[in-house]
Amino acid sequence: MAIMETSVRRLVNELVRIIRRLLLGLVTLLLVAWVGLVVYAYWPTGIEEVPARELAGPNDRFVSVDGLELRYQEFGTARPGEPSFVLIHGFGNSLQSFRLLAPLLGERFRTVTVDMPGFGLSAKPVDWDYKNPNQARMMTEFMRELDLENVIVGGHSLGGAIALRVALTEPRVRGLVLMNPGIIETGVPRITEYQFFPLQRLSAKQFGNREFRERFLKTSFVDPAVVTDEVMDNLMLVVRSEGYMAGTTSMMGQYEAAAEATLLGDVHVPTLIAWGEQDRRKTPQELADLQAGLSGSPAVDTIQVASAGHYVHEEAPQILAAGMISAAEKWILQ
Repeated sequence: MAIMETSVRRLVNELVRIIRRLLLGLVTLLLVAWVGLVVYAYWPTGIEEVPARELAGPNDRFVSVDGLELRYQEFGTARPGEPSFVLIHGFGNSLQSFRLLAPLLGERFRTVTVDMPGFGLSAKPVDWDYKNPNQARMMTEFMRELDLENVIVGGHSLGGAIALRVALTEPRVRGLVLMNPGIIETGVPRITEYQFFPLQRLSAKQFGNREFRERFLKTSFVDPAVVTDEVMDNLMLVVRSEGYMAGTTSMMGQYEAAAEATLLGDVHVPTLIAWGEQDRRKTPQELADLQAGLSGSPAVDTIQVASAGHYVHEEAPQILAAGMISAAEKWILQ
């Protein structure tokens, strides 16, 4: 009996030693992997960051808003009493996303596109609040700085959530356009939800990789041919702009889940929803929830495009421009 007990104890002790070694090996492996991630995250990219104005094109303008320099573009002519469109891009993009839509709108009404702080060629401060309420405040201040009246504010994806907040706080806003908006679900890549070091910088570095960005972007289109070399050239200007890596790292660490759904009922301006039906990240139920949630809006119209995905304004710019112009005329001029 004693011999059996001794044998059992030896077996248990051996198993404990094996488990300890395995755990130590696992911890060592995880530590080595983490150190490798840190080294990769902070390894120089070889890309020289330069002042945004050095990267600007002939149509780019800059304005100081609350101490930050924002890039914007204008199309069309302002006329007394007529509406102006202000268009806000989505996550990881810039005003270039409206390169097809804005000129069409500009044939009828003044149209302004803008890079939010942290995106495109706008300023990318490190110690700044990149969350939606503060972005909306900046877009409101931007509209006031340009002295825009009778504004119809439109936003795509993340920009839709920002546009919603602007419409709730700015009396100059007379209408709202939501393009596959990130209101019920953000549409922002899931990797941004994880906040441990150095994942934020890894995300910033990954989004600064042209091949990754192109592959990722094309998955959002029904027709990936829309994402041309010229589109990518414009999109990737952000990586070369001053403050990109540090500012984007800060922004990636401030992810929040969608919080705008509860605000839908507070919208009291007419609203147009533009919806690409083949959006891989958004469901028909989300569209229905948007429509139902806008119970306080005096009018809710919807343009559904069967042949478009997440970027409905890029895959169907003519359809969307016609619908937005018609809505603006109905909401403000009649």
